[in-house]
Amino acid sequence: MATTVRRRLVGKDIECEIASETASETATSREPSPDNQQREVTSTFKVIHKRPKTRKRKTTAIFLLGSLFGIIAAGFFAKSNDLIDIPLPELKELSVDSLFEVLPAGFVKEMRDLMNGERDLIESDDAFSVGMKMRAEGLSADHPIVMIPGVISTGLESWSTSELSLPYFRKRLWGSWTMMRALVMDKEAWKRHIMLDKTTGLDPPGIKLRAAQGFDATDFFITGYWIWNKILENLASLGYDPTNSYTAAYDWRLAYANLEVRDHYFSRLKSYIEQAVFIHKKKVVLTSHSMGSQVLFYFFHWVASEKGGQGGQDWVERHVDSWINISGCMLGAVKDVTAILSGEMRDTAQMNAFAVYGLEKFLSKEERAEIFRAMPGISSMLPMGGNAVWGELDWAPDDQPGQGHSYGSLLNFRAGQNVSTTPDRNFTIEDAMDYILDTTDDWYRDQVKGSYSHGVAKTRAEVEANENDPRKWINPLETRLPLAPSLKVYCFYGVGKPTERAYFYRAPDPGTTTHLKMTIDTTLTQGHIDHGVILGEGDGTVNLMSLGYMCNKGWKMKRYNPAGLKITVVEMPHEPERFNPRGGPNTADHVDILGRQNLNEYILRVAAGQGDTIEDFIASNILEYVEKVKIYEE
Repeated sequence: MATTVRRRLVGKDIECEIASETASETATSREPSPDNQQREVTSTFKVIHKRPKTRKRKTTAIFLLGSLFGIIAAGFFAKSNDLIDIPLPELKELSVDSLFEVLPAGFVKEMRDLMNGERDLIESDDAFSVGMKMRAEGLSADHPIVMIPGVISTGLESWSTSELSLPYFRKRLWGSWTMMRALVMDKEAWKRHIMLDKTTGLDPPGIKLRAAQGFDATDFFITGYWIWNKILENLASLGYDPTNSYTAAYDWRLAYANLEVRDHYFSRLKSYIEQAVFIHKKKVVLTSHSMGSQVLFYFFHWVASEKGGQGGQDWVERHVDSWINISGCMLGAVKDVTAILSGEMRDTAQMNAFAVYGLEKFLSKEERAEIFRAMPGISSMLPMGGNAVWGELDWAPDDQPGQGHSYGSLLNFRAGQNVSTTPDRNFTIEDAMDYILDTTDDWYRDQVKGSYSHGVAKTRAEVEANENDPRKWINPLETRLPLAPSLKVYCFYGVGKPTERAYFYRAPDPGTTTHLKMTIDTTLTQGHIDHGVILGEGDGTVNLMSLGYMCNKGWKMKRYNPAGLKITVVEMPHEPERFNPRGGPNTADHVDILGRQNLNEYILRVAAGQGDTIEDFIASNILEYVEKVKIYEE
């Protein structure tokens, strides 16, 4: 089918963060949207360097722990009946009213409005509307469906009976109010539970956290904050239930190889898929989100390999009909670099002084960096492809004409700091990766190098050889898609939401007690730099280059897709409702997209065996960017 290419619409949130002060452009077009609606777009804009216009932002950046303060606040700042109609016994030692007395009234009101708005949306009849509409059109459940969630969205519960863990037995220490209480009242014990053993990457002695199972594991992060719930509601409207749908939750802290070593995760996933195919006489549809797409890509290699599931090279062809890749960070995410390096990201850098104080009180930057490093699964999202994908100091594929500062200069240091702990030159992505591995402890370096690979395979022979190296299985630039000619791949992802792309760093404040060698320069706000962060294109969490390169170019190369799988790409522009706390039916935010109306429609169509009705739709400049990436056909 022909690809519909629409020029990038420049909205007020991203108007001028990535271009020069002199360029200007006027565009008028009339083209179809991904919702199959005709609309006229008239866009007149002057492209200049300036800070994006700011407005109150909802607390949706749960990609990593950096947003934990916002989630904690959501619980603290809402009385029990604002969240749910039962009390919160886990927080009984905390006085919510006493917190109200010292917090800004506007901040308290905003958090209450957020949670009240979420409750109203959850209880509304609209929650099932997409599924009911599809059912009215004659669609029904066809293929069994398996859902693989993204990073941190799966709850983790304690199963240890040691003295330290006994008070938390079968309680969630990630993704519940128990987590909030433990973090505030018993932080050191919580850290001991949530961090893996630094040497083995497995359970510390006396600690046993396991991924919650079933739909409850991923439907909500905490009460009132949905993740997969809207998709589950619409699948149910089409006729799905626990007999033909399954959530393959996993412990996202683990390196992928250790998911099998400790939890037999891939063996259990293989068994479930085989059972579903046997019972329903239909191949399955696999639906993954964010980091879950990396996990599934790894599974495709594991299940076929003699070093893994020993299913043979035709296993995927025999068992899987379609792969729905939602917001997959196939080449990692830039923000993972700063999370590992200094426990920071845009969400922490742009907090106001009060919020920064609160976050540092709960978990300092150094503590956050230590926690991230002690979760090897987080490091799976360090950017892949090196400078060929992410750029050199003076060039990047996604740079804009006349742009003063290249995105390829990832970590930047202002001249004249005269501090020995900060480098005397700027870093590309390859420089930054080398710096992290050179300056972190041996245990972290060993975990990363023993689990992952971040390079580029330039020949088909290299790609085939990498099928025997499990470290490569995560990287789509070093390995291939399955040898499954009938497998259909759907890439659905959001665009048009500013996403961190580069940073300015400085030495820690004098007198600060920290082992960190550098921190984001939050004092620097000028031109296109906002509190030390330079924004680019993406879905607010994952960069456009990671979301779109493989789908639009990489998997069209023979060595990465030797079986010629069909790849369908639908980009979804970020068009949030102004007063909707989660963006509404047209949001393209990395997490909130799971509630997007047309995404839910597409998922149901694929599950109902009607995926061939979905057409490509490109809304960004990704087709221009991918042609500039320095990876070429053999």
